Amino acid sequence: MANIPVITEAEWKVMKVLWIRAPQPAYDVVQALAQAEHWHPNTIKSLLSRLRQKKALGVRKYKNLYLYYPLVSEEDCVHAESESFLQRLFGGSLKPLLIHYAKRQQLTAADLEELRQILEEKGQ
Repeated sequence: MANIPVITEAEWKVMKVLWIRAPQPAYDVVQALAQAEHWHPNTIKSLLSRLRQKKALGVRKYKNLYLYYPLVSEEDCVHAESESFLQRLFGGSLKPLLIHYAKRQQLTAADLEELRQILEEKGQ
């Protein structure tokens, strides 16, 4: 997981399309994002190109189509992004993050019970 690229917010949107279904030709990715994000096709093609350069996407030719597919999993990218966020905002410490959200977010009884169970399992 050491080779997970840094992905911008716009690139995440492209990756999500391909994590849902891959491989896909550029045309299908453009169609999905042009409707959802109102982006110009050239913008989406630039994002695909940047993601290939970052080695987040691979491409293979099938007949006259170029099919794009993820080279990194969504889980690995979420983990890397979470670690980066934790490091930048909380010095890598999970405790201040948990305290921050526990104080500012509405948690249901079920949420609290689930957190208790997770913390108890971690403590064993």
